[in-house]
Amino acid sequence: MKKFKGFLIIALCLLVACFVFSGCTQEDPADTQDNQVSDTDENNDATENNGEEETFTITNELLKQAEAEMLEMLQPLPEKGNGEKIGAVTFSMTNPFWVTVQEGYEDAAKEYGVTVDVVGSPDEADEQGQADAMIALLAKDYDAFAVSSMTPYSLVNPVAEATAQGIKVVAVGTNIDTQAAADAGAQVEAFVTSDFEAQGKLGAAYIMELLGGSGKVAVIEGQAGADNSEQRKNGAIAGFEENGGEIVAVEAANWDRQTAYDIATNILQANPDLGGIMCANDEMALGVVEAMKAAGVKDQVKVVGIDFIEEAKTSIENGELDGSVVMSPYLYGKAGLILALKAVQGHEITEDMFWTPFALVNSENVDQYDGWK
Repeated sequence: MKKFKGFLIIALCLLVACFVFSGCTQEDPADTQDNQVSDTDENNDATENNGEEETFTITNELLKQAEAEMLEMLQPLPEKGNGEKIGAVTFSMTNPFWVTVQEGYEDAAKEYGVTVDVVGSPDEADEQGQADAMIALLAKDYDAFAVSSMTPYSLVNPVAEATAQGIKVVAVGTNIDTQAAADAGAQVEAFVTSDFEAQGKLGAAYIMELLGGSGKVAVIEGQAGADNSEQRKNGAIAGFEENGGEIVAVEAANWDRQTAYDIATNILQANPDLGGIMCANDEMALGVVEAMKAAGVKDQVKVVGIDFIEEAKTSIENGELDGSVVMSPYLYGKAGLILALKAVQGHEITEDMFWTPFALVNSENVDQYDGWK
């Protein structure tokens, strides 16, 4: 594993931060058949990008600037039209966040004249399913992989196998453990991510602002042990504690909407004066919103999620979800593919870690995020 050399923070972080205080369940219906792992080789094959579909056109000004900053950060960009074959491994294609990451991979592949195959596990808590998905791809002659490891350990062995085969690997969103990678001989060329701990802290601080600086609060994390989940949980705890919150519960809902609904219902029953819940993703936050509505206390309990999926945007516009920490899964995918191509083409990657921007969206600034992805 290359030694970490420093952070490049996209300037847009400062731009979007000015909007923050201004003013990853029901499964997504998207087709997941070609993206989930199954017990047959046929269904293990990822959907191949054939370049026939139109790519997404960025219209949101903040997202345009974020992309421009990202591309500048990734200079020099790789050559186009060399026909490389990239394998991408995500969490699960049942979550809209990872569906958008896939779109970023595929649009970048079309732009650069290469092929990308994207796979995920059957659900967001199936570590072995994710590892099996990558192992299946290792037999199919890829030039590079872009991987998003569920936990710091779930993809260590598949990445080690890729390294042994001379296949370049970059990490997108989450990475494998440094020491475990070194012990296994797994090499990651570069890592593009966001500050997950700061995301959780930002959302929790906003809840405390809505509560006037005091109140009973809870944290619902995603998958216990998953790096992004743990960081968001820790950030939320810090955000509450530093801003007057009394934390009455911290529980994991495995990124699942129904599980979060049930957990929130139980927390409320034990704490009828509950003031707020910070959730590690929007799927869980939307489940919490429904639980609070069912109990007739939605106005009392403030709920914030992370990821700003389309359904969360609608909920904010409808005055139900109080906020969501926005990031760009689309740029995750695009940056991941570009970094993979740079690694394959022998570019010297002088920084190991690259940051993507985030901010808090609420009812007062949600209109500025129309078209965000």
